Amino acid sequence: MRDVLDELTRRYAAGERIALGTVVATFSSAPRAPGAAMLVAADGTVSGSVSGGCVEGAVYEQGQEVLGSGTPVLARYGVSDDDAFAVGLTCGGIIDIYTERVSAEDFPEFGDLAKSIQDEEPVALATVVAHPTLLGRRMVVWPDRTVGDLGTSRINDAVADDARGMLATGRTGTLHYGESGERRGEGLSVFVSSFEPPPRLLVFGAIDFAAAMARLGSFLGYRVTVCDARPVFATATRFPEADEVVVDWPHRYLAAEVSAGRVDRRTVVAVLTHDPKFDVPVLEVALRADVGYVGAMGSRRTHDDRMARLREAGLTEAELARLASPIGLDLGARTPEETAISIAAEIISLRWGGEGTRLTDTIGRIHREP
Repeated sequence: MRDVLDELTRRYAAGERIALGTVVATFSSAPRAPGAAMLVAADGTVSGSVSGGCVEGAVYEQGQEVLGSGTPVLARYGVSDDDAFAVGLTCGGIIDIYTERVSAEDFPEFGDLAKSIQDEEPVALATVVAHPTLLGRRMVVWPDRTVGDLGTSRINDAVADDARGMLATGRTGTLHYGESGERRGEGLSVFVSSFEPPPRLLVFGAIDFAAAMARLGSFLGYRVTVCDARPVFATATRFPEADEVVVDWPHRYLAAEVSAGRVDRRTVVAVLTHDPKFDVPVLEVALRADVGYVGAMGSRRTHDDRMARLREAGLTEAELARLASPIGLDLGARTPEETAISIAAEIISLRWGGEGTRLTDTIGRIHREP
């Protein structure tokens, strides 16, 4: 939903009825992950995507029907189904799409949900997507409260607990229960969309490579911070794609962010200064923090010198093993933009367990589980 949130919020505020198709489950090589959404407005406008082009036509038709009836629909498209070939899903995957109507009448809690997402407050939306009588019920779940009703207190309690667990780890997916909310059973499927704040990309070093990294990081959905101790270089005009530009010593800024709990396991730290007086102190902090990725730019000679300095600073071999240096994958990159792509490729590869090889030289599944 996040991809279409602005358009959905605008039309909702205007009193319109909107059909929203959401990917709630995928199997094999489905093109979009659970949570991907497509909006169909009453005037025929379409926003977002649920399949990268494969089933959009079918979802559009389904959305038009749901707009009129108000009855939500869960539909499955797979390569073994006649419908799959009719709509073009020939990539070998299976995709479940839940289409519902959203309006002030149908979804009165949407305003609170949208505000929390926009304010970067952790929130989850739990929707019943399969049940004999409760189909379409919703509950908005925050870490400390809930709004909405899924049918019974037993179901509400079970789903709220599980949704909070998913929200804490940033997971989106479908939960299954017995028809009355039993932990083990079938008959009730609840799709949980987690809207945790966007992950952070901390770029240290206000250089041209940092500008390219800020652009790409923003494109990938990160909240980007560029930090440098030199005010003449660390300016908002030089880094317009960054969410914030900070003038401070990198190690001091990062230590403060760690102490304040503003970094987590999704946080990416890219040290692009390749200057010992900047990068060694900040790497000391980063490699001891619970962050997802730490990379540092520099030549082989710079890397060897940096590792020696970090060992002298007391870092263990286990901590040093977390450092991606020289940073990025071997793409033959030369320009700042190409280098930023090589760094992003390494981050994506580590996140999903990819090997960074050409797909044409591999066999088996293309998409991996996290």
